[in-house]
Amino acid sequence: MSTSVSINDQIREILFENSMLLFGIQIEVNLIQFQKTRKEVEGDVTLVIFPFVKTLKCSPIEAGEKIGSFLKEKLPAIHSFNIVSGFLNFVISSDYWLTQLNRINQDAAYGLEKPNSKSTIMVEYSSPNTNKPLHLGHLRNNFLGFSVAEILKANGHKVVKTQIINDRGIHICKSMLAWEKFSPINAKGERETPANTGLKGDKLVGKYYVEFDKKINQEAQLIIADWEKGETSNYASTSISEFEKLTALKSGKDEKALKGIDDKIKELAKNETSLLKEAKEMLVKWEARDPQVYLLWTTMNNWVYDGFAVTYKNMGVDFDKLYYESDTFTLGKDIVIEGLQKGVFYKKEDGSVWIDLTSEGLDEKLLLRSDGTTVYMTQDIGTAVDRYKDFSDLSGIIYTVGNEQDYHFKVLFLILQKLGYSWANNCYHLSYGMVDLPSGKMKSREGTVVDADDLMQDIVIQASELTKERGHLEGMNSEEIQSLCRTIGMGGLKYYLLKVDPRKRMMFNPEESIELNGNTGPFIQYAFARINSLINRSGGLKSYNSVTLKPEEIEIVKILLDFPQVIKEAGRDYSPAVIANYIFELVKLFNQFYQAIPILIEENEDVKNMRLTLSQNVSKVIATSMNLLGVNVPERM
Repeated sequence: MSTSVSINDQIREILFENSMLLFGIQIEVNLIQFQKTRKEVEGDVTLVIFPFVKTLKCSPIEAGEKIGSFLKEKLPAIHSFNIVSGFLNFVISSDYWLTQLNRINQDAAYGLEKPNSKSTIMVEYSSPNTNKPLHLGHLRNNFLGFSVAEILKANGHKVVKTQIINDRGIHICKSMLAWEKFSPINAKGERETPANTGLKGDKLVGKYYVEFDKKINQEAQLIIADWEKGETSNYASTSISEFEKLTALKSGKDEKALKGIDDKIKELAKNETSLLKEAKEMLVKWEARDPQVYLLWTTMNNWVYDGFAVTYKNMGVDFDKLYYESDTFTLGKDIVIEGLQKGVFYKKEDGSVWIDLTSEGLDEKLLLRSDGTTVYMTQDIGTAVDRYKDFSDLSGIIYTVGNEQDYHFKVLFLILQKLGYSWANNCYHLSYGMVDLPSGKMKSREGTVVDADDLMQDIVIQASELTKERGHLEGMNSEEIQSLCRTIGMGGLKYYLLKVDPRKRMMFNPEESIELNGNTGPFIQYAFARINSLINRSGGLKSYNSVTLKPEEIEIVKILLDFPQVIKEAGRDYSPAVIANYIFELVKLFNQFYQAIPILIEENEDVKNMRLTLSQNVSKVIATSMNLLGVNVPERM
């Protein structure tokens, strides 16, 4: 973790300290501006001259000559300079770049800050519901949250990786009720379980969530048929009144508008179904700790947890601390009741508790239903407070949650502020775009999700087939080949989902993710394996005396020098895409160098050993970068 002052910083420091001598006044540091040197211009560093022209009362060329001559005298690293319009371009000596390469080479933890040298940050990700298995959207969520946590660690932060498991509520009651009502009984008198079906627990519970939706839709259709026939005596008058209003709106509407009205009628009918009423009754019983309901809940949730553990292991993600909604919702409920007494919240005639945020440009938000049961917001309030009690040194919480929940987190953070929690200002919603498929948006209730387990397995199988087609597996046993294919497949999947700016919605293409060419994980993994092979064939790294670097070599040193700043930028923006795009550019540049410049056949031993050292440090940065993305790199491909 050695440090060095960059050439830009050296120039900035000299200009600032000698301001009176050069310009006759003390200039502001922000006047000293650099920009990337244009490709058609000779130079390594470009200083913008325009800010100094007025001060020096001369032309840009004259100002450039004066500043360039002064800096060349003060900085031995400057070999020469030229001026193009208002830009001063410095050619930096080969010795400087060689010194920088040697510095990088001596730093095993290059680019990384000292561990736990900065504040503690909690990163929440995954946070699944226990009524269904993880899907494609969860893959982006988990990979993003895990990577952001690793990037923050690389920036010196102490990081707590966590999730809130949504293990209660109407959703799990739907699965529980469907399992009780619709699960077949085998010859032994047993209902379906993971043990007697061989099905992963999360998938079995998810199966009954889908079954509940099918059955409630069937019952809703029968209710709508009754309403259309005028048979309304068995239903709530408010539902009938709303149905009649919606039906009256249909006149003269186009197909899209009619569908919207029909969807509202369908939801209205679902609220009248015996199934939904039973599920709501089960939720009330659960919150009252009814022994039978609680035992069923515990049993089915444990099935799901076992299933999740397998999926997380395959994903290559982990957590430091788990929170459960079933534990934190009561705390949230107590906080809401306390807030009600303080006048932060208010109660409606039906007994439900709300907060009015209309003065902040939001709306009124429900916090406790009229029957006393809680909502997601209540649980999130309790969880946030619980976390700050558990980790008193927390400087902030990052919530990795899709952008469909943007409004939810605006409301959550505002409520926490109104409750008087000053740390609420340090809560941040890492809002990411959804993952789309060619067939459209995923819908979990209809059972049309892309299952995470299945997708990961399919990707590894595809990677295996492509790897066998490419060959180069001589001397590897079946276990090593299987491990390699998994590394390539999962590396391709993770990299593909992380290389896109988190805020952007993205289309997922499984086949493209494991291509060996282009901006893909395997493309970068192959570069690492190639360098590893190169070093092995060379017999290992050896020392070298001073040599003159070629322009191609200098360009690689330059991009290596950017690495610490890239890690800082990725941490500041909570964006693994910054790392991914940097490493892609580095690998492209190295491949050009590898094709154009001889390494092992170079006759000059010092030059050869320098190039091997340069290659080794490229591989070091590749490995560090991919590790920050949660991606493994293979020794050979």
